[in-house]
Amino acid sequence: MMLDKNYYPMYLYARDFTDAAVKAGEKPFEIALRRGEGEVARYSTVLYAEGHDDENFAYAERIIKFLLWAYGGYKFYIYGADKKLLNRLSECYSDMGERSFDYKFMKGVYLRGLEFEAVTSPDKLPAESVTAAPAAPEGAGKRIGFDAGGSDRKVTACINGVPVYENETIWHPKLNSDPQYHIDGIHESVDAALEALGGEVDAIGVSTAGIVVDNEVRVASLFRKVPEEVYAEKIFPIYKNLAAEYGCPVKVANDGDVAALAGAFGLKRGGVLGIAMGTSLAGGYVDRDMRIRGYLNELAFVPVDANREAAADEWSGDRGVGGMYHSQDAVIRLAPEAGIELDPSLTPAEKLKVVQNLAEEGDERAAAIFTRLGEYAAYTLMWFNEFYDFDKAIFLGRVTSGKGGDTLISTARELLKKEGSAVTIELPDEMSRRLGQSFTATQL
Repeated sequence: MMLDKNYYPMYLYARDFTDAAVKAGEKPFEIALRRGEGEVARYSTVLYAEGHDDENFAYAERIIKFLLWAYGGYKFYIYGADKKLLNRLSECYSDMGERSFDYKFMKGVYLRGLEFEAVTSPDKLPAESVTAAPAAPEGAGKRIGFDAGGSDRKVTACINGVPVYENETIWHPKLNSDPQYHIDGIHESVDAALEALGGEVDAIGVSTAGIVVDNEVRVASLFRKVPEEVYAEKIFPIYKNLAAEYGCPVKVANDGDVAALAGAFGLKRGGVLGIAMGTSLAGGYVDRDMRIRGYLNELAFVPVDANREAAADEWSGDRGVGGMYHSQDAVIRLAPEAGIELDPSLTPAEKLKVVQNLAEEGDERAAAIFTRLGEYAAYTLMWFNEFYDFDKAIFLGRVTSGKGGDTLISTARELLKKEGSAVTIELPDEMSRRLGQSFTATQL
């Protein structure tokens, strides 16, 4: 049973487009994206040299979209786009354009509007640069790791990489509008760990849900009740203030990146991409130098299907994006096509469980769904490999569990091998599941 017959993986679409452009006569299309202070990401591809304006725009727009949500940034420098194409991209990614959601979201993250600037030669593009320092698996000295979760906060104190104190506390950050609640909770955990270290700490690492830029939590559901008028004043510097208060360096990272780092430590190498398939699609990345680069890694919004009639994401309104293919939403979306009727009164998590239970019973319809998810996963990993330098992918999340998850993973592995990809899939119970987020944060 072949489901979603019109699926057109971005990996194949991009390959087909560039092959056709080269055959017809290509021109370079080079992009530099300014992400933060001293941080620039680069990407290079080709467009048709002449004509094919609509095809060039459609392809270029998908590349811009991927870069924006994978790396994050606020200014594109582009070589190889004529004035017409540059204007179309700028209009598309504007307050009133088709990608107004993306524009407004990034403005909330980077506190400035998205810009596009043409350059006249490749050497005028800003050079790629990274400011991140390598993580330290040995965790030398006295260190504290804090994990800010949505339902609990965890803290670990280590001396030379050996835990001497761990604690988990229930809290309700999503329900509290007073930022002092969050500040007090963080201090309570850190103070308890500090006491276990004899009142001395060399470094503090923080793992947090949300988008982190320059050690500031710019957007996070943890603080969604905090009024907008005090958010920038109280929440942005909530972890930066720890450095002054405790007299030590503080490093903040997205929890997806910290999960990927735990896997990298387990594998004893970098070049690791973490993929979590649950309520939505989440990710994290550790480069080959064992650095968390601070990329956005909001992979739920990156394009993975070039089918123009693909399912639309409810939040952004865009079609063919990651969250619709690598999460419980993908299972639910494919269920009717597979002939599985799901009770509309069930929650998404309950609907997923129904299909997973059918897979456990050997139901061929459920197997077809997870087989398709495995194909999605393989093509998406090959597509991600065009933007992230990795060869190990760690799969996490409830969608990858049980017999259905086994089918997904085995299908993905077979297709990756068939396509000659160097990417291999690792499972967390071999490594990263054994390292808690707060423990890994001690080594940032």
